[in-house]
Order: sequence, then structure tokens, then C-alpha cells
Amino acid sequence: MSGAGHGDLAGRSGVPRAEVGQNDYGPLLPPDLGRWEPRLRVSVVIPAYDCQDALDRTLASLAAQTYPAHLMGVVVVDDGSEPPLRVPEITPAGTRLVRVPEGRWGRGWARQTGAEAAAGDILHWVDSDMILDREHVEAHMRWHHLLPYAVVMGDVRFTPDGTRPRAGEVLSAVEAGDAERLFDGSAPHEWRAGVLAETRWLRDAGTGAYRLHSGASTSVPVALLRSAGGVNTALNMGEDTDLGFRLAQAGAVFIPDPQARGWHLGPSTVMLREKEVHRHNWSVLPDLIPDLRWLRTHPRRTWLVPYVHVVVDVGGARYEDVRASVDSALAGTLVDVAVTVVGPWARLPAGRHPSLDEPLLDLRLVHNLYAHEPRVSFAEEAPAGSAPAPFRLTFPAGWALGADSLAELVKLAESEGYGLLSAVLDEGADGVRAARLERTAAFARAALVTGGTPGGDIDGDIDDAVHRLFGSLWVSAAEFGVATAGEAEPVAGDPAKWRAESTRWKREAERLRGEVESLRAETERLRTEAGHSRDERRRGPLGGIIPTTRRQTAPRRGKSG
Repeated sequence: MSGAGHGDLAGRSGVPRAEVGQNDYGPLLPPDLGRWEPRLRVSVVIPAYDCQDALDRTLASLAAQTYPAHLMGVVVVDDGSEPPLRVPEITPAGTRLVRVPEGRWGRGWARQTGAEAAAGDILHWVDSDMILDREHVEAHMRWHHLLPYAVVMGDVRFTPDGTRPRAGEVLSAVEAGDAERLFDGSAPHEWRAGVLAETRWLRDAGTGAYRLHSGASTSVPVALLRSAGGVNTALNMGEDTDLGFRLAQAGAVFIPDPQARGWHLGPSTVMLREKEVHRHNWSVLPDLIPDLRWLRTHPRRTWLVPYVHVVVDVGGARYEDVRASVDSALAGTLVDVAVTVVGPWARLPAGRHPSLDEPLLDLRLVHNLYAHEPRVSFAEEAPAGSAPAPFRLTFPAGWALGADSLAELVKLAESEGYGLLSAVLDEGADGVRAARLERTAAFARAALVTGGTPGGDIDGDIDDAVHRLFGSLWVSAAEFGVATAGEAEPVAGDPAKWRAESTRWKREAERLRGEVESLRAETERLRTEAGHSRDERRRGPLGGIIPTTRRQTAPRRGKSG
């Protein structure tokens, strides 16, 4: 097997810790199919519900895979079928059948139940209405032997509706490497094909590559899946998109492999009922995926997962300075933020204490002020990471963000793909103080590469790795409207009133624009009439144009002598 990367530090699994920047997996060189030696175990997990015939075909295609049988296990998850599903005669050796726990149901529960039952190093999701090419699993697995944080996606094509070969036919065709003869043509999903074409097969997709993540045929290292929090069991639709987003925040690289061919029997639910699927999923996913900005248009509401997690360190700051910092973060034009205030909260006594002369009075006042603000939490130490929030901003109390500071910093990071922006606040005897905007996915990736932890050694290997993999930049905080608490504009005003005032001004502008257009039209009319009047004056009694002559003047007489 051959592989390449910008680093060969061996991970605990023996897989090289190659460095992949952004989502550009191009430097990796996967081995040719059939010409390498696998060693990792894979568990193929198939969520299924009331689909025995379809399941039989999927298992038959898995029984003909080229990946070594002793390294591949299959787990079928019955999501409450009646009658219960069974393991058919044509199936991979050692196939297990498990059921979703009593009282639970749905695709989220089925996928997570299968993940917990899996015993391999890699978990490979496969839908129950898929037929896989004989080298499908092998094509996935060669990438996992190169990269311990790869999420591999198969090349799924959709067959005409009504194609229903028998399991025995499927086994014979897949074993012969001729599965495509089972169908009267097949085609990729147009939207997916367009994204792949526009992004060089996701190499240029950056941290948005997760949007192609689908449960039809996707494989992921079990350790990476666990670090992302597993499958959201509350979701019966959209669970694969949600998981893809969280895998991205955990540092994943998404790799679509055209040689991992598979066929979905008939069109998918999205293809058949796209508007209805979007209507359903877009009521759930905005809470979970801050990256879907077009779904977060409400100007005031609070979302479950913030777009930016702001961390303010109290230090020894006065109550007024802490308040200025926290309030400025909550009052910016980027509204879906959450704030963690870091301080020694455990030192505040719970019992009787003096109201005005308490030693930690400033700390007490800060806690009083934000105790019931749902967007503010308290911590003794800065959290190690902010996943699944895509960004984290850290800065010391006593500094205040301008109305657009956070929005403009995030805009710069997004437009250029930076993993870290350091905004210089000031410089003193202790060195440079800076506000840091960190991209969660970048720091998670750097931790995977270096063996560190996100939020750990911020001045060492992690920062260096982020710079190599995503890029970093130093900027002036003042240029982004950040000022000391004493110099900052006070946080005041009602955004609703601003919007109402803006609407009134827009209406007034439209009215004035209409008046200007009317005046312009009237001016043109008068100009036209004036031109006609000049022509009339120049016409003679018979309608001819009266020739114009220069006015003759008498010659001057000379002086008489």
C-alpha cells in the first residue's frame, strides 16, 4: 500500500497522522483496489424497517465483497418491524441482527443502536435499499488506512423505479463484477453531482464539505464518531446531515470515492418529495447547524447551538468592565452567540454574607446580573473546546466589542478559510494581549494531527498546526471596532425600533424616489413643449421656415477733419 501526507506521526491505531489542510485530500495516494493489504476491521451497519426483500438484496451484495471476510462484520438494526426482520440465507458470515430498544424508534435510534453494537475500527453505514459493487467496502477502507479522521462517502446512483432483482441474482452479478446489468440504467443525484463538479470532488469545499454526508453509504472511524457525540437519537430525518456537521467540527475530512459504487433501488425520498422533506428538516436543523445561515433569519430568537461561543475571562476586573464586555457580545449584529464567563464562582459563599461589603462583591454582581440570561453560562475554567459551535472568541474582561466586530471577524475567517484570527488589543510588559477567534474544526483537526487537545497549548503545537492546515492571521482589534470598556459606546437601543425606523426611512425613500421620477417626467414634458414653441415661432404664414439673418449694423462714420 502506498500513502502520502505532510506528516507521518503514527497514531495509536497505527494509521499515519497525515496532515490534510481544509478538505483537500489530494496529497493522499490511495492504493489500487486489490493491490494492498488491509488490517483494519469494519462493521457494516444497516438500519432497516419493514423491508425484508430489500434487505435480502443488500446483504447478498455484501456477501460478495472483496474486503477480507475476517475483517468485516455486519449488523442489521431492526427498527421495530412487524413481523420482525430475519437474517436471510445469502448473507455475510457472522451477520448479527439487533433491535432498537423497546419504546424507541426512528432512524436516529436505529443508527446509534447499530453504532453501539459495532465491533470494528471503522463503522460503515449502508441503507437497506442499496446494492453495493463488489469492491465497495474495499474502496472505502483504503482511505481509512491512510487517514484516521477520514469520512468516506460512496458513489451512489439511483435506478429506475421498479427494479427488483432476487437475492440470488444480486449475488451472482456482484461476484462477477457486473452488478450494473441488474438495472435498466442509473444516474447520480443531480445536486450532488453539481457540488462535486464545482468543488473538485470536495477538495475545494472547505469546512462545508459535510453537506454531502449521507447515510446511504458512508464510513467513519468509530473513535471519530464518538468524539462527535454519536448519532442524534431524537432525529428521524436529517440525522445524517446533523452528524456530518458535528463530524466536521470534530476535525473530519470528507472524501467522496467514485470507485465505491453503489445503487439505490428507485429514487430516494428527497428526490420524490423534496419540498416536503425540506419543510420537515428545516424546522429542526436550524437549531442544530449554525452553518445553515439562511435558515436563521429571525433577529431575536435563541438557538440551541450558537454560531459563536464567546468566552470572557473575568480575571480581576470590576463588575462594570465585565458587564461592558458581556453586554457587547450579546448586543452585536451577529445575534446567535452564547457567552461563558470564566471566574472563581465556587468561592462565592452560599450562606449569609454582607450585601455591600462582600470581599468578592464584583464577582457576586456579575453572577446576579446574568444568572437568568439563557445565553450566558458560568465556568471556573475556559472550556477545552466549543463544539459543535463553529467558532469561539476569547478575550479578557474590560474590552468591548463594537456592534459589527464579531460579525466582521467571522466574515473574514469564513471568506478566507482561516482557522485562527488574533486581534491585538494592547501590548505590555507581559507581552501582547489579543482576542482570539478560533475555528472549531481547525483546532480539532490540529489536535488530531499533533496528538494534543483543542484549547490546550494555545501557544504551541496546536496553533502552529492550525496555521499550516487552515491559515491564521494577526489583525488590529481597533480596526474591527474593539475598544476598552471606558471608551466603547454604551450598549443601548432596541433593535426592533431600529428596524421599524429603517422601514419608515425605506418607505420615505421610495416616496421621494417616486416624486423625483414625476418631476423628471414633468421636466421632459416641459422641455418638449418648449422645443415645439420655438419651431412654431420660426414658421412663416405658409408654414415655411423663416430664414434667420444676422442683424446688420451701420458702419461707423469716421471723424471729420
